[in-house]
Amino acid sequence: MLLFGDYHTHTIYSRHGHGKGTVLENASVASNKGLKQIAITDHGFNHQFYGIRRKDIGNLREDILNAREVTGVDILLGVEANLISLDGNVDVREEDFEFLDIFLMGYHRLVKTTTFKDKVRLNWANDMAKIFKPSLEVINRNTTAFLKALDKYPIDILTHLNYGFQIDTIAVAKMAKQKGVYVELNGKRINFTDDEILTMASEGVKFIVDSDAHRPERVGEVNNGLNIIYRLNIPLAQVANVDKLPKFNKKRGN
Repeated sequence: MLLFGDYHTHTIYSRHGHGKGTVLENASVASNKGLKQIAITDHGFNHQFYGIRRKDIGNLREDILNAREVTGVDILLGVEANLISLDGNVDVREEDFEFLDIFLMGYHRLVKTTTFKDKVRLNWANDMAKIFKPSLEVINRNTTAFLKALDKYPIDILTHLNYGFQIDTIAVAKMAKQKGVYVELNGKRINFTDDEILTMASEGVKFIVDSDAHRPERVGEVNNGLNIIYRLNIPLAQVANVDKLPKFNKKRGN
């Protein structure tokens, strides 16, 4: 199995030291590991501590162009957007799609939500669910928010599902399949049971293995996902970036 690309990597544009390396450093590691393509997907704009700033997008684009020339690695400009409302809204505006090559979406804490009600029922309720088992009401509410986001936006990849935000995995995965969205097997954390993964595979869901690298040396480190694929005998035809390059919903912006 050959990994062709890593589509979830962070850089210093994820602010306050959350991302540790530059675009060039991420691309150089990718080149050394034989990857053909990577994406720079720093945290979405509404993250109160780590989010990339819209005013920095121009500089990020220049860094990407330079790193492409130096390393020969194809580099996509993306974002790991945040779910910010019960109605499935995320922190990407219509005009942002002009510069995005790839669009990831996941749940994160410490984001600016659309309303105070969203803060309570999305963030605070799920914080409590880490201490106590999440109620069916919370799971259904979370699931509905993800389904609405999938319906509203041209998402390419759903990142680290069930991490701090429990959903009906199969319901979300089925809709992801309908929309042509990849379900990520994350290099740092995978919060699916074997039965859920096997059910997703039987439903024809497409997976993608990513590192979620916050340090350059972690780029391309996807053994978490690859080990599951091997152990559960998931068909490689359903893994987007093994032995091939994936196809995304978004048209290339630059």
